[in-house]
Amino acid sequence: MDLNIKIAVLDQIYRIYDEFVSKLDIACKKYCAGCCTRNVTLTTLEGYLIATHMISYGKTGLFENIERAIPKRRFQPQTTTNRLADLCMKGEDPPVEENQSLNGSCPLLKDNLCPIYQVRPFGCRCFVSKHDCRKQGYAEVDPFIITVNNLFLQFIEHVDSGGFSGNLVDVLKCMGSKKNRHNYKSNTLDNPYTGLIPNLKITVLMIPPEHRVKIKPILKDLQSIR
Repeated sequence: MDLNIKIAVLDQIYRIYDEFVSKLDIACKKYCAGCCTRNVTLTTLEGYLIATHMISYGKTGLFENIERAIPKRRFQPQTTTNRLADLCMKGEDPPVEENQSLNGSCPLLKDNLCPIYQVRPFGCRCFVSKHDCRKQGYAEVDPFIITVNNLFLQFIEHVDSGGFSGNLVDVLKCMGSKKNRHNYKSNTLDNPYTGLIPNLKITVLMIPPEHRVKIKPILKDLQSIR
């Protein structure tokens, strides 16, 4: 798929999700950066969009923040959402993921504001807690919203099948390279960096029986994207 088409599809996916979130009663507001850790994951498609945004809007200094974050401990996923769904369908155990969810703030943050908010990845958009997790010490998300989030993660990965996923630091480290961006645009990007894992197409949707009816309108919207 042509990169411009991928970006257009990603934009439509974001719009559908933003419309869904606009109807929720959530605590996440401006200057609330309690969930903005350096453990966010994203696809290379999202990373390409963020990197080109940073370059186009004179924010290349943020790449220095990424470089400084490289030595720091962070969550580096062992499997993608679609791979997890495939393993569950086959009755196989997924790899054990190391939980480092409390290890530091996002390296891109400035004064608790996101300088790439316009193009923030889905991993940031789906932080939709019912209460202020800074006060409670944890986020609270309705089980149905978790199902919706997983569905969107599957579709975004599907669009970027052939690309990679990983921690925000690792993906932006990769996309900070002009050569890697060129190779990604031409569909010739091999896995260039430790910590990235290959994306897969959807083989099965992770929708539990109790949510299959309620999620139909959202699924229909996603499937209607062209």
